[in-house]
Amino acid sequence: MKSPRRAAVSILRAWAKGHVYADTLIERHASRNELSTADRGLLNAIVLGVLRNRRLIDHWISKLRRGKLDPQTRDILRVGLCQLLILRLPDHAAVFETVELGKAPARGLINAVMRRAVAQRKKLLDLDELPPAVAFSHPDWLFNRWSKAFGKDQAIDLMAFNNAPAPTIARVNPRSPERPGFEQDPDLPDDYFEIEGRVPTELLAKGQIYIQDPATRHSVELLAPKPGERILDACAAPGGKAFLIAAFQGSGKDLVCTDSNEKRLPRLKQNLERLHLGEVQTSCHDWTKPAPEAWLGSFDAILLDVPCSNTGVFRRRVDVRWRLQASDITAVTQIQRQILANAAPCLKPGGRIVYSTCSIEQEENEEVVQAFLADFPAFTLAGTAQAKPQTDGTDGAFAALLETSA
Repeated sequence: MKSPRRAAVSILRAWAKGHVYADTLIERHASRNELSTADRGLLNAIVLGVLRNRRLIDHWISKLRRGKLDPQTRDILRVGLCQLLILRLPDHAAVFETVELGKAPARGLINAVMRRAVAQRKKLLDLDELPPAVAFSHPDWLFNRWSKAFGKDQAIDLMAFNNAPAPTIARVNPRSPERPGFEQDPDLPDDYFEIEGRVPTELLAKGQIYIQDPATRHSVELLAPKPGERILDACAAPGGKAFLIAAFQGSGKDLVCTDSNEKRLPRLKQNLERLHLGEVQTSCHDWTKPAPEAWLGSFDAILLDVPCSNTGVFRRRVDVRWRLQASDITAVTQIQRQILANAAPCLKPGGRIVYSTCSIEQEENEEVVQAFLADFPAFTLAGTAQAKPQTDGTDGAFAALLETSA
């Protein structure tokens, strides 16, 4: 079995070569190997630490070593410098274990770079003179974009927020026969609490709690589901918002959950059953295509948590910033507009839609809503809700309530 450090290098190599999210690669490795709690924690900390701070670490490497590096050696140095300068592990362990990761020809170079880092630690950790996008490890185009949208100071605050490890927040399941005791955090909404240390897997397995950031609730609160209403959760996997809808309704019997990916449905069903919502109906449908005829005019309310750029959840999806391009935002808005247009005919007269994203980009939020209202004049904008990470201290989210006349 690979050590956590060696596994981290392998995962970073696989991440660079493919399109799989880092947390998925970590989970795959953990499922194939019996990792202790400590080893799993170290693996997570190194991989996510490298990806959060990738640009800064590469800047350090450029100051410590001139000339080209092969990809394997660069990833080894990223792992080593993350341990030394980000995680602040003991010098000897960080240097020795990093050198051991290299093949014989590269060990001398790795040793020299790591020892220089120890000697120059204070200088390397002085980030005040660095460009903000380097110090906080974001692409220049995102920093420039956010500076224009929010101002430079908020853009820096946003990047700093994205680089802080995300707390694990859970919500108590009101449908569970047993409710776990917890201390209510005054900074969190009712029934939410922060998990410190080990995640209580036994409570998750019993469906007593569900891991969920408080920002998730905004769209469902705006939808305000009522008992007896037939509701569609159109982009439902993995089921977090369906869980909230059922809590409002007191049951899942009038809730229909769909997802465009057939492979995600088993997990959706499993999550719903675990949360004591086995009565929820599930179906596969791609909402970039017209709705099934049987669903036309049949729902009182629809939640559309559409695919998006994920710019509001960078602290949780730490690798997205390195793959996202400005053109991706333009492309996804076309998908969002299609989904909204195809779902609208499924409403009963007087029905309502909540359109939501976990994006903080105006093009995906306000501009998509305005374009929809221009194309569908029977609808009116009845309200919005928004959370910005840099000011609200939660994941970013946007929701708009769209109502049609009776």
